[in-house]
Amino acid sequence: MKKHRVLIIGSGGREHALAWKLAQSPELERLYVAPGNAGTEYWNVPISAQDIGALVEFAVNEKIDLTVVGPEDPLSIGVVDAFQEAGLRIFGPSKAAAQLEGSKSYAKMIMQSANIPTAQCQVFEDPIQAKKYIETIGAPCVLKADGLAAGKGVIVAMDLITALQAVDEIMDGSFGSAGKKLLVEEFLEGQEVSLLCFSDGVTALPMVPVQDHKRALDNDLGLNTGGMGTYSPPPIWTSVLEETVMHDLVLPTLKIMQEQGTPFVGVLFLGLMLTKQGPKLLEYNVRFGDPETQVVMKRLKSDLLPILWSCTETNLSKVQLDWKEEVAVCVVMAAEGYPITYTKGIPIRLPEESDPDVVVFHAGTGIIEGQLVSNGGRVLGITSEGNTLQEAREKAYSLINEIDFPKAHFRRDIGVKGLN
Repeated sequence: MKKHRVLIIGSGGREHALAWKLAQSPELERLYVAPGNAGTEYWNVPISAQDIGALVEFAVNEKIDLTVVGPEDPLSIGVVDAFQEAGLRIFGPSKAAAQLEGSKSYAKMIMQSANIPTAQCQVFEDPIQAKKYIETIGAPCVLKADGLAAGKGVIVAMDLITALQAVDEIMDGSFGSAGKKLLVEEFLEGQEVSLLCFSDGVTALPMVPVQDHKRALDNDLGLNTGGMGTYSPPPIWTSVLEETVMHDLVLPTLKIMQEQGTPFVGVLFLGLMLTKQGPKLLEYNVRFGDPETQVVMKRLKSDLLPILWSCTETNLSKVQLDWKEEVAVCVVMAAEGYPITYTKGIPIRLPEESDPDVVVFHAGTGIIEGQLVSNGGRVLGITSEGNTLQEAREKAYSLINEIDFPKAHFRRDIGVKGLN
């Protein structure tokens, strides 16, 4: 068996989860993470995820066999194209295909062209026109910055005043170029579920369904965040639902991307709303989600490395995915004040991990003079598995009680939707 040298690009909880899973592969020779965090310290390389030239140079010099891209930013600026031009194997979509996440108006155009069920939408570049339209349709409605906004460019407005304020908030320049265009969408009712799929451009294989918790506070209150926790599987998900999503949403997306000359290779991530009329597509992401990846990797029985490899060879149809029956839960521990202003450099002490069912995935962490410290807003992802959702929740929260992380902020209701 030939062993492979693998590079992961990124520094969050998702990248730690991918590194944790890839490190278990019998096909792995050597692992690198650029730039990584304190949890991936053993594998870290001090290269920014946006420094494409330096990443390509490193991959060539170290004879990297496969590169895996974590975050959306390097994908949107063409890291895959640059690696392929250098003759390097990389898992992720091209710059053109990554527009599915990089531009919400482009994504809507793809959905409409492929007749994919989604919310009705209008796109605006003029805030005055946007406000006139909102006054016509009324609230509730959903407002989205067109470009990448680190998971924070979406405002669900339940009343007219909030909706009109949201136009200014998104288009006032605080989101940079991401807020130059604004999407105003119909408000869809139902439960949200995330489905990530491996794709080689032709074939797609679904991963396990995940329910994310975007709001900062319990009971889905507070500001939108990059995600405060996840669990898998949500009990509302069924095999019939999965077949519908694959047939009506995923495969038409792959087909139209092929027809456009931009085949989609990588992780196609669907943000779904399960409405009374059936599943509707809220948005695409073009990479592993964070904190979805933490629970997905905990439940994946198959070796991840050959799956990723097969995607880069248009050979996914020969792969069989094997999943654990157990339920997985991830609770994010964030710095006080997240997602607005928060302090970095908070000292953290972790207990010895004695239960193999619980893993502490690092996100915004670093090490200063031998001390583990916070280095971001979302800091740790306490990820557990159990025979039931209740058991998995108890294991995660039990470990959280043992972690010394002053004024840490976390939700206490991750997975409660599934219990109800």
